[in-house]
Amino acid sequence: MVEGQDGTMRSRVGARSAVNRRAFHPAGRWRSASRLVLAALLVAPVLAACGNGGFRPLYGSAGIGGANADERLAKVSVVTIPGRVGQQIRNELIFLATGGGGEAVQPDMRLEVAIRESVTSSLVRLDGESGSQIYNVEANFQLVRISDRSVVLKGTSFGRAAFERNKSIFSNVRAREDAENRAAKVVGEDLKARLSAYLAGAA
Repeated sequence: MVEGQDGTMRSRVGARSAVNRRAFHPAGRWRSASRLVLAALLVAPVLAACGNGGFRPLYGSAGIGGANADERLAKVSVVTIPGRVGQQIRNELIFLATGGGGEAVQPDMRLEVAIRESVTSSLVRLDGESGSQIYNVEANFQLVRISDRSVVLKGTSFGRAAFERNKSIFSNVRAREDAENRAAKVVGEDLKARLSAYLAGAA
């Protein structure tokens, strides 16, 4: 073995060559393949559980009584809701449930909704006038199975939207209507999500 820097370099090169030979040795490849097989065996039961009901997409094509959640939602009849905001909520829900296909022709279930509206002031000026207000709508609903008239789901959805007030009466009316429409959209989306969640898990 040669002393000095050259000798040291030759020793390091020899060490790296030994490492490379071990890395490409058949035994090393066999151990790597064994680890992959073991990992696959461990993951397979988890994937199988997901496929057998451990995981079920909310809007997917998993069979629920022969139809998926979207198909069952399209068969829900939404009863007329009094008032302008009530009609906005109903229209929004029907559009979301059917994708613009209109009302259910042969419904299996019926959705009944009763709303309560209120307005609260969020900013009051020194002269006592309110510069900003919040429109609130509370929708109590119940889902009725038509075949036996039983209530299978009930709850409450909320929507709120802020709007500004000014000296123009016309502007105030338009701002209030815009807030009502936004709150109605929130309620419609929430109702659709809750109905879909129930129908996805219903027997």
